[in-house]
Amino acid sequence: MVRRTRKLQKHAALKLGGVGVLAVALLGAGLTLASADDSASSGAQTANCPTVRDKLANVPAAAQAGVEQELANLDKQIEEANARLAQQAANPQGGANFVQNAILGPLASKRTAALDRIGININRAGGQRPDLSSLATCGLNAAGIPSAVNGNAGNAGNNGNAGNGNAGNNGNAGNNGNGNAGNNGNAGNNGNGNAGNNGNAGVAQTVSCPSVADRLPAVPAQAAAEVQRELANLDAQIADANARLAQQAANPQGGANFVQNAIVGPLVDRRVAAINRIATAIGRVNGNRPGDLVNLASPCALR
Repeated sequence: MVRRTRKLQKHAALKLGGVGVLAVALLGAGLTLASADDSASSGAQTANCPTVRDKLANVPAAAQAGVEQELANLDKQIEEANARLAQQAANPQGGANFVQNAILGPLASKRTAALDRIGININRAGGQRPDLSSLATCGLNAAGIPSAVNGNAGNAGNNGNAGNGNAGNNGNAGNNGNGNAGNNGNAGNNGNGNAGNNGNAGVAQTVSCPSVADRLPAVPAQAAAEVQRELANLDAQIADANARLAQQAANPQGGANFVQNAIVGPLVDRRVAAINRIATAIGRVNGNRPGDLVNLASPCALR
């Protein structure tokens, strides 16, 4: 019985020693992996996508509003991908192909759809549909290198709202986009247009809504990406309304209240939803949901 007990004790000691060796090996491997992860996440990479604006030539006037809207969509898609890349750098997940499968692949699919819509807009207006399919696929920039975007650079007099385009966008002051600092819109300037007035035939009006970005409280870091997405949504909504106003100017339809009922009213509803999502994103992190932000959904007037 004594010999059997000693034998069992010796066997247990050997097993414990083996576990200790395995633990040391795993610890060593873990330290190596951690070092590699730290190196990879020292800064966020950004999406490296071909620009599209400079590949377009002879866009018919009747297609310009629709093309501008899709160029803004392309920039928004890059912004969303960069937000996800930043999250991935801060909190890596998935395997070696995660970025390609979960971020760059879906980005290429969304870009393909937007590029198709650009071609359709041009063709519908009588232009030759360009082959833009090669511009859909994106790679990665090194950490710290910003993505090239389409913006509104060089479009002097562009009726779009200052927003996600490059600094120096010459959009009409008072069209209050929610883009980066340096936005030329005058906060709170609602324009002098009559919401139900369709304007002079052939002259496209633009919508002017209260800005939101400069009215936000301190945004928690955890909510920053979602808030930025919704600010981009607000700009896209205004771009969409301006595109419809351009179509209305080129081909008037409906009665005296058509613009208010079919364009400005639905725009305000969409703004309410986006601004509520911003407030919810902030409140979810710090518990202080800024409920008064929804007052910035309107009034949206015409210029």
